[in-house]
Amino acid sequence: MKSPATAKRSIVVSGHKTSVSLEDEFWNCLREIAEERGEKYVSKLVSDINAERKFANLSSAIRMYILRHYRDQVDKQKDEIAANSIEHRAR
Repeated sequence: MKSPATAKRSIVVSGHKTSVSLEDEFWNCLREIAEERGEKYVSKLVSDINAERKFANLSSAIRMYILRHYRDQVDKQKDEIAANSIEHRAR
């Protein structure tokens, strides 16, 4: 099995330039999430992740943030489906 391509990019995090290595799909997800939040730059989102991180490695913290973001979306969808199902049965 071939490993996904990893891209190392320079980014300003909390006013400091650093390099972050992530797979292309994670970079794409970061851009999507930043856009959802109404942020013009990914660096603002990464700065927020960095400020709250519980992991020593910024790349790992970013991956975990993205995972939690999309898992939360799935949980919300499940809750909406369950609420609609209960409402439908009540009729």
